[in-house]
Amino acid sequence: MREARISAEPTTEQRGGGREFPECQELDEKPSHILQKAGTSAVVFLCLATALVHVLLVFLHVAPPNPLSRQYSRQVNAWVFPLFEQNWRLFAPDPESVNRQISARTMHTAPDGSVRVSGWFDLTAVDNSAVEHNPFPSHTAQNTLRRAWSSYLDTHGGDDQPRSQRALMIQRYLTNIAADRITGHGGGTFESVQLRVITVPIALPAAVGGPGSAAAVPKPAETRYLPWWKVTSHGN
Repeated sequence: MREARISAEPTTEQRGGGREFPECQELDEKPSHILQKAGTSAVVFLCLATALVHVLLVFLHVAPPNPLSRQYSRQVNAWVFPLFEQNWRLFAPDPESVNRQISARTMHTAPDGSVRVSGWFDLTAVDNSAVEHNPFPSHTAQNTLRRAWSSYLDTHGGDDQPRSQRALMIQRYLTNIAADRITGHGGGTFESVQLRVITVPIALPAAVGGPGSAAAVPKPAETRYLPWWKVTSHGN
């Protein structure tokens, strides 16, 4: 009598070769795929929206004054400053019309109460020497001091009184630039610093003003002394 042979091989369904298992797996993967696609779309949309808002706010910042830029000036300035500040004009260049020589001096009070004031240290000359004959001058030598002074003029006007947190920040920034550069050139110990700015207008060429024209006559230089500002004690 023959015994029935029981096959140990799995059936087609057991192998997973049936059609029911892949369909179940496909159904299980659909929700995660949908979530991933929705998340990617949300990120792309957010990036595009941020880019559009950035372009719009920077455009309002550099465009000529208009009702829209005046109405939203607070929001525009909050977004642009200090990371996205622009120093050019959209429809016309704004070349320098003056040369400025920025100098600084320090004051130190000795333990016996005597006060020592140093001579003037030419900060602009240091930048000029770093740029002259240098084919690849650094950004700091070209723009740090110049842009700091331009920002100071924009925020303080002519009375040297900070009327906003940004104005106070620019004042400290300008003070730190002067103090750090004096210290780097062996300026000794000091607790206060003062800046002097000599502004020399650039005369128009004779061809522009015409011979004998008043426009070709150079204007006199202006000297401006800033107040003494306290700094963190510096010394060699």
